[in-house]
Amino acid sequence: MEKYSVMGRIGEGAHGSVLLGRRKSDDKEVALKKILVKKLEDGIPTAIIREIKTMQVLHNPYVMRLLDHFPKGTGFVLVFDYMPSGLWEMIHDDKSALTEPLIKSYMKMLLKGLDHMHKNGIMHRDLKPANLLVGSDGILKIGDFGQARTIWKEKNGKRPYTQQVATRWYRAPELLYGARLYTEAIDLWAVGCIFAEMFLKRPLFPGETDIDQLALVIKNLGTPTEEIWPGHAQLPDFNKISFAPSKPKSWDVLLPGVPASAQNLAREFVKYDSARRMRPQEALNHKYFFSPPKEIPEHDLPVPHHDHRAELKTRDHDKEEHLFAFQDLRLFLDPVL
Repeated sequence: MEKYSVMGRIGEGAHGSVLLGRRKSDDKEVALKKILVKKLEDGIPTAIIREIKTMQVLHNPYVMRLLDHFPKGTGFVLVFDYMPSGLWEMIHDDKSALTEPLIKSYMKMLLKGLDHMHKNGIMHRDLKPANLLVGSDGILKIGDFGQARTIWKEKNGKRPYTQQVATRWYRAPELLYGARLYTEAIDLWAVGCIFAEMFLKRPLFPGETDIDQLALVIKNLGTPTEEIWPGHAQLPDFNKISFAPSKPKSWDVLLPGVPASAQNLAREFVKYDSARRMRPQEALNHKYFFSPPKEIPEHDLPVPHHDHRAELKTRDHDKEEHLFAFQDLRLFLDPVL
C-alpha cells in the first residue's frame, strides 16, 4: 500500500470498499478495491484468486485491467484504472442524453470485450450496467469479475456450476429455473437486457423476486414450448411453480419507438433457448451496426466528469430533499385549502 496514497472513497460493496488512490511513482489515479477477508491466516480466499487469475488472462481495450494486487491488514487490495463513471450513471444522467449513436458505440465496445472474454474461455456471469465502467476517455470496459468462471469444455460442457449468479434483472431464464449445467450464453441474455435498458432508461424485466422475475419474462416473451426451448421442462425447478399461459408481446410493445434493426438485435439475445442466442462476433456483423446513425468514433466519445458518480448522488439527494420539502408544504397547506 506504500506505493499508493488514498485520495477519497468511491463506493461501498457487499465484500468491501473502493477507494480513489494515486500511484506515487507517476501520479496516476487508480481505484483501490479492498476486499475483506474473514480469516487471513487461512490464506487468500479462492474467490480472490479466481478474480486475479481471470483478469491476468484478459488483455483487451474493453475489459478492465488489473494493475496490481497485494494483502493489506485484514483484507486484500486489487488495483485498477480509475473509472469516473459507468453505464448505469450514463443511462440515468438526465443532463446528458444517451443518444442512439452513443448506444451503438457502447454496445459495440461491450460486444468486443465479451467476445474477447468468451474466446479466452471466461464467462462473466454478472453483466449489468453497474459493472460496465466508463473511463476518462469515454471508453466502456467490462469490470467486476468476482463471479467470472472458466468455461468448461471437458465432458461436453456438462460440468455443473452454481445457479446463484447474475443480478436478478439480467438473469437468464435457465438460471431462474435452477439450471446448473449452463454455458456462456447466460452473458448473452444479459447483453440483450442491457441493450434494451439503454433505450428504455429502465430495466427490461424488473422483477422484485426470482419468481416475479420469471413471471415477467414469461408474460412478455410468452409461455415457452418444447419447440422454442428444447428441454426446458427438465430443468430442476420447472415443476415447482406454474404460470398462466401467455402469448409473446410484440417488440414494438417491449421497445416502443426503437428502430426495427435495434429491436431485432435485442431479440437475438433475449431468447429462451441459450443455443440460439446470437454470439458476440456474429452480433458485431448485425445490420444494426451498418444502418444509420453511425456510432460515435472513439476519439469523439463524450467524457464523463471526474466525479460523475458523486455528482449524480448529490443531484439525487437534492431531488429527494426538494420532494420532501414539497410534500411538507402540501401537508401544511392542505388543511388551509
